[in-house]
Amino acid sequence: MVSEAWLATCASTWGYNVPPSVSVIVVNWNGRAFLQKCLPSLAAQTYPSKDIIVVDNGSADGSEAWLGEHFPEVRLIRNAQNLGFGAACNQGARVSSATYLAFLNNDAWAEPNWLAELVQAAEMNDRIAMVASKMLFADQPQVINSTGICVDRFGISWDRQGGEVDVAPEASPEVLGPCGGAALYRRAMFEELGGFDDTFFAYLEDVDLAMRARWRGWGAAYAPAARVYHAHSGTSKEGSRFKTYYLSRNKIYWIAKSYPMPHLLLYLPGMVFYEVLSQGYAVMRGQGLAALRGRLAGWGALPRLLGWRRCFLKDAPIPAGEVWGRLEPVRGPWGVFGCYRHISQRLD
Repeated sequence: MVSEAWLATCASTWGYNVPPSVSVIVVNWNGRAFLQKCLPSLAAQTYPSKDIIVVDNGSADGSEAWLGEHFPEVRLIRNAQNLGFGAACNQGARVSSATYLAFLNNDAWAEPNWLAELVQAAEMNDRIAMVASKMLFADQPQVINSTGICVDRFGISWDRQGGEVDVAPEASPEVLGPCGGAALYRRAMFEELGGFDDTFFAYLEDVDLAMRARWRGWGAAYAPAARVYHAHSGTSKEGSRFKTYYLSRNKIYWIAKSYPMPHLLLYLPGMVFYEVLSQGYAVMRGQGLAALRGRLAGWGALPRLLGWRRCFLKDAPIPAGEVWGRLEPVRGPWGVFGCYRHISQRLD
Protein backbone atom coordinates (compact mmCIF):
# COMPACT_ATOMS: atom_id res chain seq x y z
CA MET A 1 0.00 0.00 0.00
CA VAL A 2 1.04 3.61 -0.55
CA SER A 3 2.74 4.82 2.63
CA GLU A 4 2.05 8.00 4.57
CA ALA A 5 5.74 8.80 4.27
CA TRP A 6 5.47 8.79 0.50
CA LEU A 7 2.45 11.07 0.57
CA ALA A 8 4.42 13.45 2.78
CA THR A 9 7.26 13.31 0.26
CA CYS A 10 4.78 14.30 -2.45
CA ALA A 11 3.86 17.38 -0.47
CA SER A 12 7.46 18.48 0.20
CA THR A 13 8.98 17.54 -3.16
CA TRP A 14 6.36 18.49 -5.70
CA GLY A 15 4.80 21.42 -3.83
CA TYR A 16 1.12 22.03 -3.19
CA ASN A 17 0.73 18.27 -2.74
CA VAL A 18 0.54 17.75 -6.53
CA PRO A 19 2.14 14.47 -7.61
CA PRO A 20 3.49 13.80 -11.13
CA SER A 21 0.83 13.59 -13.83
CA VAL A 22 -0.05 10.27 -15.47
CA SER A 23 -1.93 9.54 -18.68
CA VAL A 24 -3.55 6.10 -18.74
CA ILE A 25 -3.78 4.82 -22.31
CA VAL A 26 -6.15 1.99 -23.27
CA VAL A 27 -6.06 0.51 -26.76
CA ASN A 28 -9.41 -0.92 -27.84
CA TRP A 29 -10.44 -3.11 -30.72
CA ASN A 30 -13.98 -4.48 -30.56
CA GLY A 31 -13.71 -4.70 -26.80
CA ARG A 32 -16.81 -2.90 -25.55
CA ALA A 33 -17.64 -5.78 -23.20
CA PHE A 34 -14.18 -5.51 -21.63
CA LEU A 35 -14.30 -1.71 -21.36
CA GLN A 36 -17.30 -2.06 -19.06
CA LYS A 37 -14.91 -3.31 -16.35
CA CYS A 38 -11.69 -1.65 -17.46
CA LEU A 39 -12.77 2.00 -17.52
CA PRO A 40 -14.71 2.07 -14.23
CA SER A 41 -11.60 0.65 -12.53
CA LEU A 42 -9.54 3.52 -13.95
CA ALA A 43 -12.10 6.12 -12.97
CA ALA A 44 -11.93 4.75 -9.41
CA GLN A 45 -8.13 5.15 -9.10
CA THR A 46 -7.03 6.90 -5.91
CA TYR A 47 -4.18 8.62 -7.73
CA PRO A 48 -5.36 12.22 -8.26
CA SER A 49 -3.26 13.57 -11.15
CA LYS A 50 -4.39 11.44 -14.08
CA ASP A 51 -6.30 11.47 -17.34
CA ILE A 52 -7.59 8.60 -19.46
CA ILE A 53 -7.07 8.21 -23.20
CA VAL A 54 -8.76 5.48 -25.26
CA VAL A 55 -7.36 4.76 -28.71
CA ASP A 56 -9.95 2.84 -30.72
CA ASN A 57 -8.55 0.77 -33.58
CA GLY A 58 -11.57 0.79 -35.89
CA SER A 59 -14.00 -1.09 -33.65
CA ALA A 60 -17.30 -2.20 -35.16
CA ASP A 61 -19.00 -3.32 -31.95
CA GLY A 62 -20.42 0.01 -30.76
CA SER A 63 -17.45 0.83 -28.51
CA GLU A 64 -17.38 4.47 -29.60
CA ALA A 65 -21.06 5.07 -28.89
CA TRP A 66 -20.78 3.32 -25.53
CA LEU A 67 -17.82 5.48 -24.55
CA GLY A 68 -19.66 8.65 -25.54
CA GLU A 69 -22.63 7.67 -23.40
CA HIS A 70 -20.87 6.35 -20.30
CA PHE A 71 -17.45 8.04 -20.26
CA PRO A 72 -17.71 11.35 -22.14
CA GLU A 73 -14.79 12.73 -20.11
CA VAL A 74 -12.39 10.16 -21.59
CA ARG A 75 -10.30 11.45 -24.48
CA LEU A 76 -11.04 9.28 -27.51
CA ILE A 77 -8.78 8.84 -30.54
CA ARG A 78 -10.56 7.18 -33.44
CA ASN A 79 -8.76 5.13 -36.06
CA ALA A 80 -10.53 4.01 -39.22
CA GLN A 81 -8.71 0.67 -39.09
CA ASN A 82 -6.69 -1.50 -36.74
CA LEU A 83 -3.20 0.04 -36.62
CA GLY A 84 -1.91 -2.45 -34.06
CA PHE A 85 -1.17 -2.20 -30.36
CA GLY A 86 2.17 -0.40 -30.51
CA ALA A 87 1.11 2.25 -33.02
CA ALA A 88 -2.07 2.98 -31.05
CA CYS A 89 -0.11 3.29 -27.79
CA ASN A 90 2.21 5.76 -29.50
CA GLN A 91 -0.79 7.78 -30.69
CA GLY A 92 -2.05 8.08 -27.15
CA ALA A 93 1.40 9.07 -25.90
CA ARG A 94 1.71 11.83 -28.49
CA VAL A 95 -1.42 13.65 -27.32
CA SER A 96 -0.37 13.43 -23.66
CA SER A 97 1.89 15.84 -21.81
CA ALA A 98 2.00 13.81 -18.59
CA THR A 99 5.19 12.88 -16.75
CA TYR A 100 4.30 9.19 -16.89
CA LEU A 101 2.46 7.02 -19.39
CA ALA A 102 0.50 4.04 -18.07
CA PHE A 103 -0.82 1.37 -20.40
CA LEU A 104 -3.61 -1.04 -19.54
CA ASN A 105 -5.11 -3.67 -21.81
CA ASN A 106 -8.79 -3.22 -22.50
CA ASP A 107 -9.35 -6.79 -21.22
CA ALA A 108 -7.91 -5.93 -17.79
CA TRP A 109 -9.08 -3.96 -14.77
CA ALA A 110 -7.11 -2.49 -11.91
CA GLU A 111 -7.38 -2.21 -8.14
CA PRO A 112 -7.93 1.38 -6.93
CA ASN A 113 -4.31 1.96 -5.82
CA TRP A 114 -2.75 0.57 -9.03
CA LEU A 115 -1.52 3.89 -10.41
CA ALA A 116 -0.35 5.21 -7.04
CA GLU A 117 1.78 2.11 -6.48
CA LEU A 118 3.34 2.32 -9.95
CA VAL A 119 4.27 5.97 -9.54
CA GLN A 120 5.68 5.37 -6.06
CA ALA A 121 8.01 2.71 -7.50
CA ALA A 122 9.11 4.96 -10.37
CA GLU A 123 9.82 7.92 -8.10
CA MET A 124 12.36 5.95 -6.08
CA ASN A 125 15.02 6.66 -8.71
CA ASP A 126 15.02 9.03 -11.67
CA ARG A 127 16.58 6.32 -13.88
CA ILE A 128 13.67 3.96 -13.32
CA ALA A 129 11.74 4.33 -16.56
CA MET A 130 9.60 1.16 -16.51
CA VAL A 131 7.45 -0.33 -13.76
CA ALA A 132 5.76 -3.73 -13.93
CA SER A 133 2.39 -4.49 -12.36
CA LYS A 134 1.25 -7.71 -10.74
CA MET A 135 -1.10 -9.15 -13.34
CA LEU A 136 -3.45 -11.89 -12.12
CA PHE A 137 -5.71 -14.09 -14.24
CA ALA A 138 -9.25 -12.72 -14.12
CA ASP A 139 -10.75 -16.22 -13.94
CA GLN A 140 -8.10 -17.42 -11.45
CA PRO A 141 -7.28 -14.39 -9.32
CA GLN A 142 -5.03 -16.43 -7.06
CA VAL A 143 -2.74 -17.25 -10.02
CA ILE A 144 -0.15 -14.85 -11.44
CA ASN A 145 -0.29 -13.96 -15.13
CA SER A 146 2.80 -11.72 -15.09
CA THR A 147 5.08 -9.70 -12.82
CA GLY A 148 7.24 -8.44 -15.66
CA ILE A 149 9.05 -10.00 -18.58
CA CYS A 150 11.93 -12.45 -18.64
CA VAL A 151 14.17 -13.19 -21.62
CA ASP A 152 16.81 -15.90 -21.67
CA ARG A 153 20.05 -16.04 -23.63
CA PHE A 154 18.39 -18.02 -26.41
CA GLY A 155 15.99 -15.12 -26.93
CA ILE A 156 13.01 -16.94 -25.42
CA SER A 157 10.70 -14.62 -23.50
CA TRP A 158 8.01 -15.35 -20.96
CA ASP A 159 5.97 -13.76 -18.19
CA ARG A 160 7.87 -13.59 -14.92
CA GLN A 161 6.26 -15.82 -12.24
CA GLY A 162 3.54 -16.83 -14.70
CA GLY A 163 1.41 -19.65 -13.27
CA GLU A 164 2.65 -19.24 -9.70
CA VAL A 165 0.23 -18.85 -6.82
CA ASP A 166 -0.01 -15.27 -5.60
CA VAL A 167 1.51 -14.72 -2.17
CA ALA A 168 2.00 -11.65 0.01
CA PRO A 169 4.04 -9.93 1.23
CA GLU A 170 6.86 -10.13 -1.29
CA ALA A 171 9.98 -8.27 -2.34
CA SER A 172 10.16 -5.70 -5.13
CA PRO A 173 13.14 -6.83 -7.21
CA GLU A 174 14.46 -5.21 -10.35
CA VAL A 175 13.04 -6.76 -13.54
CA LEU A 176 14.10 -6.62 -17.18
CA GLY A 177 10.94 -4.72 -18.05
CA PRO A 178 7.16 -4.74 -17.63
CA CYS A 179 4.50 -6.58 -19.58
CA GLY A 180 3.00 -3.89 -21.80
CA GLY A 181 -0.51 -4.98 -20.87
CA ALA A 182 -0.25 -3.20 -17.48
CA ALA A 183 2.80 -0.97 -17.27
CA LEU A 184 4.10 2.47 -16.38
CA TYR A 185 6.74 4.22 -18.51
CA ARG A 186 8.58 7.46 -17.88
CA ARG A 187 7.80 9.89 -20.69
CA ALA A 188 11.44 11.00 -20.98
CA MET A 189 12.51 7.45 -21.86
CA PHE A 190 9.50 6.80 -24.10
CA GLU A 191 10.20 9.90 -26.16
CA GLU A 192 13.97 9.31 -26.28
CA LEU A 193 13.44 5.85 -27.80
CA GLY A 194 10.47 6.74 -30.00
CA GLY A 195 8.02 4.62 -28.03
CA PHE A 196 6.98 1.17 -29.20
CA ASP A 197 8.13 -0.02 -32.61
CA ASP A 198 5.05 0.36 -34.83
CA THR A 199 6.24 -2.37 -37.19
CA PHE A 200 5.71 -5.05 -34.53
CA PHE A 201 1.92 -4.46 -34.81
CA ALA A 202 1.24 -6.68 -31.79
CA TYR A 203 3.22 -8.82 -29.30
CA LEU A 204 6.79 -8.54 -28.02
CA GLU A 205 6.90 -4.78 -28.52
CA ASP A 206 7.34 -4.58 -24.74
CA VAL A 207 10.41 -6.87 -24.92
CA ASP A 208 11.82 -4.76 -27.72
CA LEU A 209 11.31 -1.51 -25.80
CA ALA A 210 12.77 -2.96 -22.59
CA MET A 211 15.91 -4.12 -24.40
CA ARG A 212 16.38 -0.78 -26.14
CA ALA A 213 15.90 1.03 -22.83
CA ARG A 214 18.56 -1.14 -21.21
CA TRP A 215 21.04 -0.19 -23.92
CA ARG A 216 20.42 3.45 -22.96
CA GLY A 217 20.93 2.87 -19.24
CA TRP A 218 17.30 3.03 -18.10
CA GLY A 219 16.12 0.73 -15.30
CA ALA A 220 12.93 -1.13 -14.45
CA ALA A 221 11.12 -1.95 -11.19
CA TYR A 222 8.26 -4.15 -10.08
CA ALA A 223 5.43 -2.86 -7.87
CA PRO A 224 3.84 -5.95 -6.28
CA ALA A 225 0.92 -3.98 -4.79
CA ALA A 226 -0.04 -2.59 -8.23
CA ARG A 227 -2.54 -5.32 -9.00
CA VAL A 228 -4.62 -5.86 -12.13
CA TYR A 229 -6.85 -8.70 -13.30
CA HIS A 230 -6.41 -9.81 -16.88
CA ALA A 231 -8.71 -11.81 -19.13
CA HIS A 232 -5.64 -13.25 -20.85
CA SER A 233 -5.78 -12.83 -24.65
CA GLY A 234 -9.40 -11.73 -24.37
CA THR A 235 -9.15 -9.49 -27.42
CA SER A 236 -6.78 -11.67 -29.48
CA LYS A 237 -7.30 -15.31 -28.65
CA GLU A 238 -4.50 -17.45 -27.28
CA GLY A 239 -3.30 -19.96 -29.87
CA SER A 240 -4.83 -18.09 -32.81
CA ARG A 241 -3.07 -17.96 -36.18
CA PHE A 242 -2.90 -14.17 -35.78
CA LYS A 243 -0.99 -14.39 -32.52
CA THR A 244 1.22 -17.26 -33.70
CA TYR A 245 2.29 -15.31 -36.78
CA TYR A 246 3.25 -12.15 -34.91
CA LEU A 247 5.02 -13.96 -32.06
CA SER A 248 7.10 -15.93 -34.57
CA ARG A 249 7.98 -12.85 -36.62
CA ASN A 250 8.54 -10.39 -33.81
CA LYS A 251 10.95 -12.64 -31.93
CA ILE A 252 13.29 -12.37 -34.91
CA TYR A 253 12.63 -8.62 -35.05
CA TRP A 254 13.78 -7.83 -31.52
CA ILE A 255 16.73 -10.22 -31.55
CA ALA A 256 18.03 -8.68 -34.79
CA LYS A 257 17.59 -5.19 -33.36
CA SER A 258 19.08 -5.42 -29.90
CA TYR A 259 20.54 -8.79 -28.84
CA PRO A 260 24.14 -8.07 -27.75
CA MET A 261 27.12 -9.01 -29.92
CA PRO A 262 29.28 -11.09 -29.95
CA HIS A 263 27.05 -13.13 -27.65
CA LEU A 264 24.47 -13.52 -30.43
CA LEU A 265 26.93 -15.48 -32.58
CA LEU A 266 27.76 -17.77 -29.65
CA TYR A 267 24.13 -18.55 -28.84
CA LEU A 268 22.76 -18.62 -32.38
CA PRO A 269 22.94 -22.44 -32.76
CA GLY A 270 20.82 -22.85 -29.62
CA MET A 271 18.36 -20.25 -30.89
CA VAL A 272 17.98 -22.17 -34.16
CA PHE A 273 17.47 -25.43 -32.24
CA TYR A 274 14.63 -23.93 -30.21
CA GLU A 275 13.11 -22.33 -33.30
CA VAL A 276 12.90 -25.81 -34.86
CA LEU A 277 11.26 -27.18 -31.70
CA SER A 278 8.82 -24.25 -31.64
CA GLN A 279 7.92 -24.78 -35.28
CA GLY A 280 7.25 -28.45 -34.59
CA TYR A 281 5.03 -27.55 -31.65
CA ALA A 282 3.12 -25.10 -33.86
CA VAL A 283 2.56 -27.88 -36.40
CA MET A 284 1.17 -30.13 -33.65
CA ARG A 285 -1.23 -27.33 -32.69
CA GLY A 286 -2.36 -26.81 -36.27
CA GLN A 287 -0.56 -23.46 -36.44
CA GLY A 288 2.44 -24.56 -38.50
CA LEU A 289 1.74 -22.40 -41.55
CA ALA A 290 1.17 -19.26 -39.47
CA ALA A 291 4.41 -19.84 -37.54
CA LEU A 292 6.38 -20.49 -40.74
CA ARG A 293 4.98 -17.39 -42.42
CA GLY A 294 5.96 -15.32 -39.38
CA ARG A 295 9.52 -16.65 -39.38
CA LEU A 296 9.95 -16.08 -43.11
CA ALA A 297 8.69 -12.51 -42.69
CA GLY A 298 11.17 -11.97 -39.87
CA TRP A 299 14.10 -13.26 -41.89
CA GLY A 300 12.98 -11.19 -44.86
CA ALA A 301 13.16 -8.01 -42.77
CA LEU A 302 16.76 -8.61 -41.65
CA PRO A 303 18.39 -6.03 -43.97
CA ARG A 304 16.14 -3.28 -42.59
CA LEU A 305 16.52 -4.43 -38.99
CA LEU A 306 20.30 -4.71 -39.14
CA GLY A 307 20.55 -1.25 -40.68
CA TRP A 308 18.49 0.13 -37.80
CA ARG A 309 20.69 -1.78 -35.34
CA ARG A 310 23.90 -0.21 -36.63
CA CYS A 311 22.50 3.29 -36.19
CA PHE A 312 21.07 2.63 -32.72
CA LEU A 313 24.00 0.80 -31.16
CA LYS A 314 26.89 2.80 -32.55
CA ASP A 315 26.74 5.25 -29.64
CA ALA A 316 25.01 3.11 -26.98
CA PRO A 317 26.40 4.12 -23.55
CA ILE A 318 26.00 0.67 -21.98
CA PRO A 319 28.47 -2.14 -22.85
CA ALA A 320 27.12 -5.25 -24.54
CA GLY A 321 28.21 -7.48 -21.66
CA GLU A 322 26.09 -5.55 -19.19
CA VAL A 323 22.99 -5.80 -21.38
CA TRP A 324 23.63 -9.49 -21.97
CA GLY A 325 23.95 -9.98 -18.21
CA ARG A 326 20.30 -8.93 -17.84
CA LEU A 327 19.21 -12.05 -19.71
CA GLU A 328 18.24 -15.25 -17.91
CA PRO A 329 20.46 -18.37 -18.07
CA VAL A 330 19.47 -20.94 -20.66
CA ARG A 331 17.53 -24.02 -19.69
CA GLY A 332 16.61 -27.33 -21.24
CA PRO A 333 13.47 -27.89 -23.34
CA TRP A 334 11.49 -29.11 -20.35
CA GLY A 335 12.43 -26.00 -18.38
CA VAL A 336 11.34 -23.79 -21.28
CA PHE A 337 8.04 -25.65 -21.51
CA GLY A 338 7.55 -25.07 -17.79
CA CYS A 339 7.54 -21.32 -18.40
CA TYR A 340 4.55 -21.76 -20.70
CA ARG A 341 2.77 -24.73 -19.11
CA HIS A 342 0.13 -22.56 -17.44
CA ILE A 343 -0.68 -20.96 -20.82
CA SER A 344 -0.74 -24.22 -22.80
CA GLN A 345 -3.12 -25.69 -20.23
CA ARG A 346 -5.57 -22.91 -21.03
CA LEU A 347 -5.62 -24.09 -24.66
CA ASP A 348 -6.49 -27.69 -23.84
